[in-house]
Amino acid sequence: MGNYSIFIVEDDPWYGEILEYHLNLNPDHKVTRFLTGRECLDKMYLKPDLITIDFTLTDISGDKLYRKIREIDPYVPVIVVSAQENIAMAVDLLKMGVSDYLVKDETTKDLLWNSLIRIKENQNLKKEVASLREELGQRFTFEKTIIGQSTALKKVFVLMEKAIKTNINISITGETGTGKEVVAKAIHYNSDRRKNHFVAVNMAAIPKELIETELFGHEKGSFTGALSRKTGRFEEANGGTVFLDEIAELDLSLQSKLLRVLQERELTRVGGNEKIKLDIRLITATHKNLSEEVTNGNFREDLYYRIMGLPIELPPLRERENDILILAKHFADEFAKENKLPNISFTSDAKEKLKKYSYPGNVRELKAMIELAAVMCEQGYIQAEDISYNSARREDLLLTEVKTLKQYTHDIITYYLKKNQDDVMQTAKMLDVGKSTIYKLIQKGEIR
Repeated sequence: MGNYSIFIVEDDPWYGEILEYHLNLNPDHKVTRFLTGRECLDKMYLKPDLITIDFTLTDISGDKLYRKIREIDPYVPVIVVSAQENIAMAVDLLKMGVSDYLVKDETTKDLLWNSLIRIKENQNLKKEVASLREELGQRFTFEKTIIGQSTALKKVFVLMEKAIKTNINISITGETGTGKEVVAKAIHYNSDRRKNHFVAVNMAAIPKELIETELFGHEKGSFTGALSRKTGRFEEANGGTVFLDEIAELDLSLQSKLLRVLQERELTRVGGNEKIKLDIRLITATHKNLSEEVTNGNFREDLYYRIMGLPIELPPLRERENDILILAKHFADEFAKENKLPNISFTSDAKEKLKKYSYPGNVRELKAMIELAAVMCEQGYIQAEDISYNSARREDLLLTEVKTLKQYTHDIITYYLKKNQDDVMQTAKMLDVGKSTIYKLIQKGEIR
């Protein structure tokens, strides 16, 4: 018994038998034939995969039958087979949504077969997309997407579990590079909205004069250069999730417009009058303290309370215990796989160096460091000297590396000795210490 169900609606029994025989040549097809449109409508509960209809039936016209089929099933493909070639009628039917229009002649069987192949390919493509979306949702399970086992991260997982059970707005805070968009995606793809769009907008990356049309769209001719209608990001995300990153950068004048959209759950494109209903889940993120921004008059208090919802604060990498090494290994494996390199390991000295740094750029900085180290290392082993801290932050290392006071002292003296071409006298003068102090450290081998 075939798995692909086809209904044939044809009041000429002889011609119907020909079509049925031809389509049954594929053993995967299950063909059911009807003499009237009413018989077909009565069996629509069987959910056919495809319907072919004769346009001139005895009990109902082809266009009326098509409309009634559409009322029951808006998506099933329908092919119209007509005894007469009427171009105007064919165009009208295709505009209504008919998949194909065929004229009864000696080539009809072959044309029907080719049309069927195209329709099945399109249906299979849609199924693959749906399957990929489901798979994508599973790939975004928290533990697979957000790498780490620290206590601080587990607290975040608890909040994320609560977030996916409702449509409450989410506000994510944390330092730059902590993974706010990754968390937002994980929430979306584990929620009941995962089959719809996740639309991310970085408010800091869009010029202020373009943000309104970017978010809410515009109509053709609404301003100079608006040559066509533009669908905004909110409309694009309808049924899904909008992620507004760096929400604190939104201009005050646009904050009121955003508030109105969130309150009324509808928007109007720039230059338009049509009200578009919205069904979205809003997730916002910022590295700033929004409460302070409200106090300073930079952010509307009413919008602040509207978007706050469930707050999730992401811990900086320096507070995530052994996650540094877990992430380092993950990034090294990922880089090796992408670049077809052998497995990469870390020496004990490299691990110690990674653990001592406090990562002002958080996970994003660690990833960049590991990728560079993977390029610089030899024979698949990352050593301490392969790991370079961000050169743009060299002057901040005293504030970011976790060291003893003695280690800091040695580093400072070594740095200025190098800067002064090993001139002990000049270095002692600059640091306001006795030259004998520096000589003793050199003699002991504590500095070079």
